[in-house]
Amino acid sequence: MSENEKQKDARPIVIGIGVLVLVLFFYFFLLGARAIDLMTSGDVVGIVLGIGVLILPVLGVWMVVGALRSGIAHQRLARRMREEGKELDISALPKRPSGRIERDAADELFAQVKAEWEADPTNWRSTYRIARAYDYAGDRGRAREMMKRAVAQEKEAES
Repeated sequence: MSENEKQKDARPIVIGIGVLVLVLFFYFFLLGARAIDLMTSGDVVGIVLGIGVLILPVLGVWMVVGALRSGIAHQRLARRMREEGKELDISALPKRPSGRIERDAADELFAQVKAEWEADPTNWRSTYRIARAYDYAGDRGRAREMMKRAVAQEKEAES
């Protein structure tokens, strides 16, 4: 089986994300319209509530755009790592029925990748790999933190 055949078709995921984003933006539009209605009521309480309600869609748009930008940056790094053949190979690791890697195997993988990262912590590739290892080990918070660092390091290396 070729590498392209192994990869899942991303179109359903992208379409799903697109639909969710459209629904969110429609909701934000309705929320903004309600805020404007409240602010134009002329009533002090309505104006204050309208301002408060207007903040919600602004925050929502900011959060959606930030999440999309991060996701696109992470996918760009993942594509580069696959193209370079440096993505972590977890195909031989034992998995639970849920598909997650067995804890001991994930911890062993993490220890190996951590040693690589400690040898070159400023290289975005090693930071990307440790972010993935954190994710496989179940530490999502540190995985996000390290992936954010990998994106910044990659941008710095490209400039």
